[in-house]
Amino acid sequence: MSKVSYYTEEGLKKLRDELNHLKDIERPKASQAIAEARDKGDLSENAEYDAAKEAQGMLEMRIAKMEGTLSNARIINEAELDISKVLVLSTVEVKNKSNGMKMTYTLVAQSEADLSSGKISVDSPIGKGLLGKKVGEAAAIQVPNGTIELEILSISRA
Repeated sequence: MSKVSYYTEEGLKKLRDELNHLKDIERPKASQAIAEARDKGDLSENAEYDAAKEAQGMLEMRIAKMEGTLSNARIINEAELDISKVLVLSTVEVKNKSNGMKMTYTLVAQSEADLSSGKISVDSPIGKGLLGKKVGEAAAIQVPNGTIELEILSISRA
């Protein structure tokens, strides 16, 4: 059973555009590479043909995975989000209790995560630790170099 993924309209459009690019541009290129390699003679000793077939197999695998993701994708209506607790697409201001540093994160689907713009995946350790918490609550989150304790200062819509 596949897992449902939640996306913004922008994130879902980006995913669909990438899938269309793979199908409409990359797939024909892979077929052309196979045809060119096949024309070069004996297939039993043709490394170029083997490489082209392998590249096509990897491309088809990526397309199938993206189609599966899209079939389980749901768009989140941001206007209906409950801001009393941390959910997908919540923007959360947190304070690290050990050093007093404040950070702001927006929780998004894994494919939309971009730490440089403050978007973290709900599947990341911090994202999982913050989900369901309310303002004033603290989350003890296990990260690779130990445990951090983050206090929720505010929750808003993305």
